Amino acid sequence: MITVRHSELSDLEAIKTIYQQEHAYSNTLQLPFQSNELWEKRLTTFSDNNINLVALIDEQVVGQLALQVMDRPRRKHVATLGMGVSSAHRGKGVGSQLLSAAIDLADNWLNIRRVELEVYKSNEAAICLYQKHGFVEEGLMRDYAFTHGEYVDALMMARLRGQPSNEA
Repeated sequence: MITVRHSELSDLEAIKTIYQQEHAYSNTLQLPFQSNELWEKRLTTFSDNNINLVALIDEQVVGQLALQVMDRPRRKHVATLGMGVSSAHRGKGVGSQLLSAAIDLADNWLNIRRVELEVYKSNEAAICLYQKHGFVEEGLMRDYAFTHGEYVDALMMARLRGQPSNEA
């Protein structure tokens, strides 16, 4: 059974371990070999605009999602998200549970109209997951990031509250 909760400082090592896995830093803007201090700063920067969720299986952190609500006056209806799932638990519903929890928060508690994200064009599994949860492609960003010695393209995707969803 997968449970989702807000992250705690005691989750630091488990979250860092997720993003030290090659698939995680290769498919996100994270760098390999990030310090405990960096992750501690991310986990202790509490505000109503930064929500950090973790997914657990048998009390073990197996996924993480960060939801950031924009604080600019004309973008307060928008949040961005990024996530990672442990390689041993990919394809088991962890990402789906994290996304469902984040969407529930955005729609029902934070009054967020638009949730947006960037995803590498080559990350087909993530794109399918986002589409399942109602995200649609809005544009292609060429040479968006540098990874494994080359530039990669990314898709801009968003989900608008109240728009038809592809979710089954």
